[in-house]
Amino acid sequence: MSYIKVEDLSLGYDSEIVCSNINFEINKNDYLCIIGENGAGKSTLIKTILDLKEKKAGKILFSENLKKSEIGYLPQQTVVQKDFPATVYEVVLSGMLSQLKYRPFYTKKEKKHAKQEMEKLGITHLQNKSYRQLSGGQQQRVLLARALCASDKIILLDEPVTGLDPQVTQEFYGILKSLNEQGMTIVMVSHDLSVLKYATHVLYLKKKVPIFMEKEMFIERYGKEIYND
Repeated sequence: MSYIKVEDLSLGYDSEIVCSNINFEINKNDYLCIIGENGAGKSTLIKTILDLKEKKAGKILFSENLKKSEIGYLPQQTVVQKDFPATVYEVVLSGMLSQLKYRPFYTKKEKKHAKQEMEKLGITHLQNKSYRQLSGGQQQRVLLARALCASDKIILLDEPVTGLDPQVTQEFYGILKSLNEQGMTIVMVSHDLSVLKYATHVLYLKKKVPIFMEKEMFIERYGKEIYND
C-alpha cells in the first residue's frame, strides 16, 4: 500500500532550487532513510511533505488511507524547544492537538493513549517531570511518544539522534527498529550512515539526480561513493 508518492519534485529557498527531479514512494511498513550532503534539501523535503514549506514544482500525492493529520513528526530540536516549560505528559499529549479541533479538553481515550505511548517507550516514570530537565535521550523519547500519539501509521524524523551519545543513539535506533517490525512506517533524515542497516529503502539527495532504491541495491551500487565521502 503506497502512503505517499512524490513525482518530479523540486525543493528550494526563495528563488533558489537546491534539489530537483525527486521521485520516490513510501509504502506501508517501509523504513526509508533520507541521506545526502549538507544543503541538499533533506530537512526541506520533510517539511514540504508536511506542508510546512512550499514546493517549487512537482507533486506530492497522498493515499486515501492516509490523512496529513495522521503523520507523526519528530523535528530537529532547537535550543528554545529543548527548554520548553511543560511536563513530559503535557508534551506527549500535545501530539493529539489536531484531534481536539474545537474541544477544549482531551478525552479519557486520548489521555489513555498518551500514557500507553509513554509506557511503550519506558518514560512513564518521567511523566510529571519538566521536559527541560531531561537528558537529550529522554527528550527524544518524549518527542517520539508525542509523534506516536499523532499517528499509528507513519512517522517522519529529522536528524533525531543529533547530539546524542553513541549508546543512547543505538538505543533510539533499536526503538525505531522495533516500531517498524510492529508495522510502523519510518521515514528518517540522517547524517549517520550506520542507520542504513535498518532501512528497507534509501533516498540519496544530491545536486545531480536524486537516487531512490531498495537498500541492498543502493549499497551495492553506491556504497563506495557514500562511505568514501
